[in-house]
Amino acid sequence: MNSSRTSRGLLGGLAAGAVGTAVLNAVTYADMAWRGREASTMPADTVEALADHLGRPVGGSAAQRGNRLTALGALSGTVAGLGVGALVGTVRAAGLRLPRGVGAVVTGAAAMAATDLPAAALGVTDLREWTPQDWVSDAVPHLAFGVAAHSTLRLVDPGVRRGSTAVVDRPAKASAGLVARSALLGVATGGRSSLGFAGPALTGSSSPAKALALAGLGFELYQDKQPATPSRLSAAGLPARIASGVGGAVALARREHRRVALPVLAGAFGALTGSIAGASWRSWAGEFVPDWQAAVVEDVASVTLAVLASR
Repeated sequence: MNSSRTSRGLLGGLAAGAVGTAVLNAVTYADMAWRGREASTMPADTVEALADHLGRPVGGSAAQRGNRLTALGALSGTVAGLGVGALVGTVRAAGLRLPRGVGAVVTGAAAMAATDLPAAALGVTDLREWTPQDWVSDAVPHLAFGVAAHSTLRLVDPGVRRGSTAVVDRPAKASAGLVARSALLGVATGGRSSLGFAGPALTGSSSPAKALALAGLGFELYQDKQPATPSRLSAAGLPARIASGVGGAVALARREHRRVALPVLAGAFGALTGSIAGASWRSWAGEFVPDWQAAVVEDVASVTLAVLASR
């Protein structure tokens, strides 16, 4: 992907993020006006927890501190919206063009994760204790963000021109086999997250890419056996494995010059399934054998699945 296309995707993504953030705020304030509910303190609480974690607490009198935290919380939401927009715009410029409905949901989910996961990781909230109403109140504004941002991206995308006579070498539809292999590679990344990159790299890339893939895989195989390694289902671990499954699916689709939408969904679902299955296996097997032995079995299964999916 050339630098000009990357720059256009980044700028278009920033514009989409700005529009999405404005729509999200409008929906949130409309909900507050309709139900008469108080504003959420989670953005300010997250900023406060992060500042304390970094050893840079917000200073001033009680009133000044409260005002600063409120402002910083609002600014952090704007930064998150712009960041998600920039990411989605760059990925779109790289060739990942999701259908309108799927793209809106994925973009909204990314924005939701960008705000909720840091709060959960810092101990501000426990997502497991959220009620259905809490999830709906959070999901609806972020879905509105996704719809607005993705629609804006489609409008500003320089690669889409109505009535254009240019001939575009469009990727073919994803085959059933590619979708199945993307899901299989996703399951493998649920076991070892580096396989989203390592699987396609080891079966069809240059020697430097293969060396990098082997190094990353080897490090993860070692790190996985360490007692301090966090759970793959944690707020930091699970999104990384899903992202790896998505990345692996994109690599497989691009290698075959196929559309990426269905492979990406299959890869994400496979990674989620593989993560849950892998964690369940380790928990069950740990009652009968040492954990490292159960981990080695999972190593072999994950690498085998990744190779089969990527060949």
